[in-house]
Amino acid sequence: MTLHEQIEKAVEPLPLLQYGFIRPEELVFSERVRYICQHECSRYGTSWACPPAVGSVEECRRKCLRYEEGFVFVTVSEVPAGASFEEMLEGRRDHERAAVKIKKLLEEMGLEVFMLSTESCALCPECTYPSAPCRHPDRMFPCVESCGILVTELAESCNVEFLYGEGVVTWFGLALFRRL
Repeated sequence: MTLHEQIEKAVEPLPLLQYGFIRPEELVFSERVRYICQHECSRYGTSWACPPAVGSVEECRRKCLRYEEGFVFVTVSEVPAGASFEEMLEGRRDHERAAVKIKKLLEEMGLEVFMLSTESCALCPECTYPSAPCRHPDRMFPCVESCGILVTELAESCNVEFLYGEGVVTWFGLALFRRL
């Protein structure tokens, strides 16, 4: 059984809508994504999972390219019309649980894993950034976009749908891995 087949079998019980495999060289990095983080996200500069704490886009690109392969996974959640941003974020909990399980499954296969997930980390009520180290570095997953990765390009490169219709939020995760 190939490594991809092992991964596919291991993730069967998880609530993943779609998934695919990607080579890190296929990732598209853009300063435009970082610009959006800096100018439109209230978490910019407040979390170890977000810029500038994650490093420059170029530093993130170099880190991602150290890995051999990537596993892209998608979950979705339904959001009622008129939901607040906070209510929308509630739907990501299942996605984050899946990300934790995927990381563990890949590590159990003897792989080193760099997990990227959704939005900003929400493990602690208040992040220690920048005054103290992260309390949970093994469970804190930077956001895919925080690394400057274009999610639309990521989805297209592994044939994963991006939009599922009105009232549906699509959550993306990316597990980059390499053999130890």
